[in-house]
Amino acid sequence: MAPSAMSHHDWTKSLSEAQPVPYWLDDPGRPRPEPALTGADTCDLLVVGGGYSGLWTALIAKERDPETDVVLVEGREAGWAASGRNGGFCASSLTHGLANGLTRWPKEIHKLEELGARNLDAIEETVARHSIDCEFERTGEIDVATEPYQARELRDWRAELEERGLAEGVEFLDRDAVRDQVASPTFEAGLWDRRGVAMVHPARLAWGLKRACLRLGVRVYEHTPALTLKPYGAGMAVRTPYGGIRARRVALGTNVFPSLVRRARSYTVPVYDYALMTEPLTADQMASIGWKNRQGLGDSANQFHYFRLSADNRVLWGGYDAIYPYGGRVRAEYDDRPETYAKLAGHFFTCFPQLEGVRFTHAWGGAIDTCSRFSAFFGTAHRGRVAYAAGYTGLGVGATRFGAEVMLDLLAGERTERTELEMVRRKPLPFPPEPFAWTGIALTKWSLARADAHDGRRNLWLRTMDRLGLGFDS
Repeated sequence: MAPSAMSHHDWTKSLSEAQPVPYWLDDPGRPRPEPALTGADTCDLLVVGGGYSGLWTALIAKERDPETDVVLVEGREAGWAASGRNGGFCASSLTHGLANGLTRWPKEIHKLEELGARNLDAIEETVARHSIDCEFERTGEIDVATEPYQARELRDWRAELEERGLAEGVEFLDRDAVRDQVASPTFEAGLWDRRGVAMVHPARLAWGLKRACLRLGVRVYEHTPALTLKPYGAGMAVRTPYGGIRARRVALGTNVFPSLVRRARSYTVPVYDYALMTEPLTADQMASIGWKNRQGLGDSANQFHYFRLSADNRVLWGGYDAIYPYGGRVRAEYDDRPETYAKLAGHFFTCFPQLEGVRFTHAWGGAIDTCSRFSAFFGTAHRGRVAYAAGYTGLGVGATRFGAEVMLDLLAGERTERTELEMVRRKPLPFPPEPFAWTGIALTKWSLARADAHDGRRNLWLRTMDRLGLGFDS
């Protein structure tokens, strides 16, 4: 997007009162944390991590067999990390989008799409059954083109989906039609997936899942990091700061944080993503942008923005600047990045010049775990007594529920339609050690920005990455 007509000073002024905290977590309804574990405990299943991955695993384990004794430990508070600060796009795709899935698992793609659609329906049903107040809206999502070449690509992609029998519920919108949905002078075309994405309040989804777990008898210990994981008799033992837990089986839902299974660590790296949230829009401001169907939006560039409305008509505007820190360390000081906020604000007013004068109330960032194939991978360790799922690459709001089912299948030693999938049986390529990881990621980012500036043409580096199955698309 070209810079806004507003002056740099005008749009940076819009950030003057933005608090550097995630909007979703800045909520008076935030639940009190459960007490930390002190002393020793035992259980059938220990779940490590209180984000979506761990919460879904604990909840589904109880729903499959209410007699299972389940404990969940969380290093800080449930939902405090990626699960509580993301954009709230809950997608049916298990493969980080249909294009990525089609490239990697063409033979399985119909099955993966069907499992994903069932997974999103199950999330909707769980939210209703447990009365989880998370502002769930099944609005779908529009991929928007902001350049003529992207409009052509979207039209061609819709035709390809039609050919492959994957186009159900996906509608191509020409320039007038997309601007009729959301009025931006930058929009050239759109592809509306009507059923495949829901909008949620991400933190309230996590808190609601925690409440449901507690109601079903899961013991939840917060401020209880799992420090070590070792075999103990026929099960496993986990040490925590004030105690420890012995468990027959362990499910790890720690994602971006270093895995307790050391050999799984080389498969993920942290990438930092940033977002802004506006003040609530007035009725006139809402009328000026249309957006009456409240879809989630994402633009089609390699370095893309995602944006959506909250229940009280704020606009969340995020993405574009994915930052990889040298050495791949997760540190709190990377969560706040004013130079990225300034860039995002400029892009926001380019997209919606009619919102000039709107202020941002919150600006935040945080780490997401990415792997070389951009969608989750799974595995077991310690003779099948430990399972893990990670690598959701920022598209885990919906897919983590599927990952939870996979981990429970693996721990049960069951062959299911999920564990039969090539996506589940195979791992991505691991990342190389430094300085090679940093150099490769930096070169990829530079190449993607160049492609965006040259009608999407991918250079030799990106074409080589594509051939190796490492084609970055976000």
